Order: sequence, then C-alpha cells, then structure tokens
Amino acid sequence: MKVVIQKVSEASVTIDGKVSGEIGIGLMVLVGIEPTDTQDDTDWICGKIGRLRIFDDEAGVMNLSVNDVDGGILLISQFTLHASTKKGNRPSYIKAAPPSVAIPIYENMIEVLGKEIGKEVKTGIFGADMKVALINDGPVTIVIDSKNKE
Repeated sequence: MKVVIQKVSEASVTIDGKVSGEIGIGLMVLVGIEPTDTQDDTDWICGKIGRLRIFDDEAGVMNLSVNDVDGGILLISQFTLHASTKKGNRPSYIKAAPPSVAIPIYENMIEVLGKEIGKEVKTGIFGADMKVALINDGPVTIVIDSKNKE
C-alpha cells in the first residue's frame, strides 16, 4: 500500500460536477493498493497517517497531528501510484490491485482511518473520474509505502 499525503488548508473532490467530499484544514491522501496488501498494511498506514506530526504548533514547529488540529481527511483511491515506467513511455499498472481486491481494502481503510481520527473520512468514489482540488499548505507532501517501512 502506497500513500501520498498532502497537508492542506482545504481540499475537495468533484465527480460529474458534484462535490463528493471536501475538507478544510487536514490531509488529502491518495492511496494505491496492491494485490498483496493485508490488514496489517492498512492498520500500519492508517496509524502513520493519523499520528503524522506535520502541522505547526504555537512555536511554528511541525509538531502536531491531524487529530491535534481537529483536521479532516480526504481519501482518494489512485491506482496510478503503482505505475511502472521502467520500460518505454506508457506506464504499466500491473502492480495495482484489481477492483475486486482493492475496493474491500479501500472501504476498510476508510473505516480504520475514521476510528484513528474520531470522525468521518471524506472520500471520492472508487474508480470514478474525479477532479481533485487542493491548497497544499507548506507545501508539505509525504510518501509512505507499507512495503518499505523505514
């Protein structure tokens, strides 16, 4: 499981002209799911997301989590995070889980993240053509891969 986390002052996802999910201050998270991802991957990533200290404290130091600032999370599925560009110019997505595997993991991740932050996680719609808008605050962008725990 791979995630790209962006600290935002606001973010939204629009599908067919309608806003599907939106947040103010918080984290916009893109998630790519692999066929080998397990509950352990989900739990580990969600724990990292919920406890990641990338919001400024009163001294201007990145020392607060999304929970500490009462922020929201906008979670967007994005299979293209597993793109392989090793050969040629057309990316291969063979490492991305098919929808039959990815959807249950994604839905579980929404639930686990919600418990982690104690509020509803906003989302797009799995597999939809989504328009994502955000204001990256900082900018701060973090990439985490559950298969490469550092």
